[in-house]
Amino acid sequence: MLAGIAALRAGAGKLQIATCRSVAAHVGIAIPESLSLGLAETRAGALDPDAAGEIRGMVNRTDALLVGPGMSEKRSNIRFVLNLLDAPTKASVVLDSGALAALTKHPEAVHARKTVPVLTPHAGEMGRILRIDREDVEGNPSGIALRAAESLSALIVLKGPRTFVATPSGELFRYESGDVGLATSGSGDTLSGIVAGLLARGASPLAAALWAVYLHGAAGNALAKKIGRVGYLARELLDEIPRSMRS
Repeated sequence: MLAGIAALRAGAGKLQIATCRSVAAHVGIAIPESLSLGLAETRAGALDPDAAGEIRGMVNRTDALLVGPGMSEKRSNIRFVLNLLDAPTKASVVLDSGALAALTKHPEAVHARKTVPVLTPHAGEMGRILRIDREDVEGNPSGIALRAAESLSALIVLKGPRTFVATPSGELFRYESGDVGLATSGSGDTLSGIVAGLLARGASPLAAALWAVYLHGAAGNALAKKIGRVGYLARELLDEIPRSMRS
């Protein structure tokens, strides 16, 4: 829900959320601006891998596809992500949170996209994808971001105290104007939603990633002045996104 609203706040014109059937109605009530589609799920409450086929047509008609927020790393969810990525689509793709687990054993899943996919891992997720320790990522975030971007043929937004954006061609950007409050729970989902919203507006993957990181940080800085450096909530970032864009 945080990611979806963030996409709307970043200017996406139409939002569609596909989630487990048991919670889809609740999501639809909470976000009346969105179409909420309920997908088949397993007894354990994960997405049924075959449910990816239910939304392939819808995905192929979208401009941006965000997969992962709110998703656990259960095996069935991973198979769902792989089935979804296997479908041909013109949509720009963003992978975050639980969807990144699919790349741990199947990094090739993002190699053949028509547009460069955007991955938004934190240090722990980046380490699992590359099969290295989190401490190795934290000790050399810029180098690891570049390594991952090249090996995965993806645009990497490596989140942390300093956020690095790396491209497959070896470009590297750094953002270090954020503050500690952005580590709050759900903040990463908000960031990935901003990326998707900007992609839906027609931004290139690199432009969407760079502006999303900036807007996310600016929203946090605005709340730090109003509330304090820590203690504000990810949901409070949402209202600050259009204000940051306006300025």
